[in-house]
Amino acid sequence: MLSGKKAVVTGGSKGIGAAVVEEFIGLGAEVLAVARKEEDLQQLKTNFTDGLEVLVADVSTAAGRQALLDKVHCHWGALDILVNNVGTNIRKPTTDYTEAEYDFVMSTNLRSAFELSRSFYPLLKASGQGNIIQMTSVAGLTHVRTGAIYGMTKAALVQLTKNLAGEWAADGIRVNAVAPWYISTPLAQAVLQNEQYLHEVLVRTPMRVIGKPEDVAGAVAFLCMPAAAYITGQTLAVDGGFTINGFHPL
Repeated sequence: MLSGKKAVVTGGSKGIGAAVVEEFIGLGAEVLAVARKEEDLQQLKTNFTDGLEVLVADVSTAAGRQALLDKVHCHWGALDILVNNVGTNIRKPTTDYTEAEYDFVMSTNLRSAFELSRSFYPLLKASGQGNIIQMTSVAGLTHVRTGAIYGMTKAALVQLTKNLAGEWAADGIRVNAVAPWYISTPLAQAVLQNEQYLHEVLVRTPMRVIGKPEDVAGAVAFLCMPAAAYITGQTLAVDGGFTINGFHPL
């Protein structure tokens, strides 16, 4: 269903990103996975005999983004799908953040998506069926205990999705976002090891389970398929029902 499509997935070596890579390749796409650590990307490569290229780059930096752009131009010269998945977080009270921490989270989560979206615009337009998926979060839709800066970046991605969808629809580019709740990834597990907090998460999740990376990957893939051809500017929550209520006191 994505046969022959060329896709870039940032933060593609672990967790949700790796699940998206696997989903895309299983659907026939060629994938370039980008991450900062070479050992993680090499481990990912052991899972696939073909269909996967990797690039060590930090897309929170201008140099890293340029390296990715150069790689796509040299290796493919085309692009059909861009998944801005890379993200990070520093959990602190708002008054405790340093300026450097603010810049780090903003550059990783938001600026990378903004800059890569517009850098790849010509290739996505040339595709005629271009797709951008912004990996936001339920933290961008409601209050979650993830810290103000993280929530700000994810809310901004929701708005960026709407703006780009409206601006680029005439160019054949669809732009959508996926907003996960807690998903069983290494990053989330570090928080969910706290049994009391895990209980608080589960009782606020109607389905009473933590999501799996493949749950998110399936949603990402659907939004890139012909079956979703009339969907743009939307944010799909993959949250077990969490956003029905939000993280209100019980």
